[in-house]
Amino acid sequence: MIKLVTPETDPGKETLQTLDEIARQGAKRMLAEALELEVAEYLTSNKESRDESGHRMVVGNGRGKARKVLLGSGEIEIEAPRVNDKRMGEKFSSIILPAYLRKSPNVESVLPILYLKGLSTNAFQSALSQLFGDGVRGLSPSSIVALKKSWEREFEVWRKRRITEQYVYIWADGVNVKVRLGEDKKICLLVIIGVTIDGKKELLAVEPGYRESKESWKLVLDGLRSRGMIAPLLAIGDGALGFWAALRDAVGFQQTQEQRCWVHKIANVLDALPKRLHPQAKILLHDMMYAETASQADEEKKRFENAFGIKYPKAAEKINKSWNELTTFYSYPAHQWKHIRSTNVIESSFATVKLRTRATKGAGSPNAAAMMAFKLLSEAQKRWRTIDAPQELRNLISGVEYKDGNMVSTPNTQEAAAC
Repeated sequence: MIKLVTPETDPGKETLQTLDEIARQGAKRMLAEALELEVAEYLTSNKESRDESGHRMVVGNGRGKARKVLLGSGEIEIEAPRVNDKRMGEKFSSIILPAYLRKSPNVESVLPILYLKGLSTNAFQSALSQLFGDGVRGLSPSSIVALKKSWEREFEVWRKRRITEQYVYIWADGVNVKVRLGEDKKICLLVIIGVTIDGKKELLAVEPGYRESKESWKLVLDGLRSRGMIAPLLAIGDGALGFWAALRDAVGFQQTQEQRCWVHKIANVLDALPKRLHPQAKILLHDMMYAETASQADEEKKRFENAFGIKYPKAAEKINKSWNELTTFYSYPAHQWKHIRSTNVIESSFATVKLRTRATKGAGSPNAAAMMAFKLLSEAQKRWRTIDAPQELRNLISGVEYKDGNMVSTPNTQEAAAC
């Protein structure tokens, strides 16, 4: 509790109020003042409008009925000033407090945010009461039913949309989530994120699949292709054979290069080593991953083989088996290596999806899981960083080649310069 001397009372008297009550009172006063100023400005700007008798056509008209409005600081009651506009076809409409508005847009977004972040619907009423005070209305858990239906419609439109952007890179990953209905208690959500030639990362596909099978991934890729997608230059993913087999078999994607995820690869290699050796192995693996040139990466790989290859041949084999695909990134701009060496953009964004499914003990169905992932990833997309040095992407599309992250002249550009 804090002490506040209210101007309406004797200055010698002190009243005790909570911080939230003070915030609500302040919000009410500020809103009332803003509405008065809005109306005053409207009246002033139209003061020259007069009828044949010289009377003003736009005048103040008292106040409307008191209505309760839910703001971020809580629920307040306000009487908005009214305007009588006698001009034909003209009517005053408050931008600050539109007619029939009962809660601010920011408060409207609270419900889906709480739901998507993992709050159980049974806990909504108590959570909202803590946020906005007792007696809060219009944000009941039953609103989730209507919200989910609108999300389902939005998801269906999105997954059938025409793809007009050109994507330079794509990240692909499959993430397992629990479902409550059906024979399979787990499904694999197949997710693809792309980066446009302007460097923006965008969600391209979220589809339920059977594990990470070739057939499931091929359906996703074929769907993207049928809706107008041009194959990217590079695909980044883990070592799951299903995606790479589908990529080689999908029409139009045969020229897309492969980049294996280093984060997944390091985890797989460490699984083949005793835990006591993990710290030393991680240092060598990171030296490989962050080597400045392809030849330096080869040298770091030899160091790893010399250290572990004899006693733990499986660990060395895991590196050698996909070495070419692990080092594809050296043929791309160095500014963008940190983005294309792993599928971290998907892994980190999926943390909220897993949080939501844990709170609900699994999604209701595979389609419900895909819809939920779509909404969460769409929200996460708003915070995804633009890829570094986006101008380099246009160079790649135009055919410019890179070696060890640096631009090199291509035969085409040399011929053009000679001409």
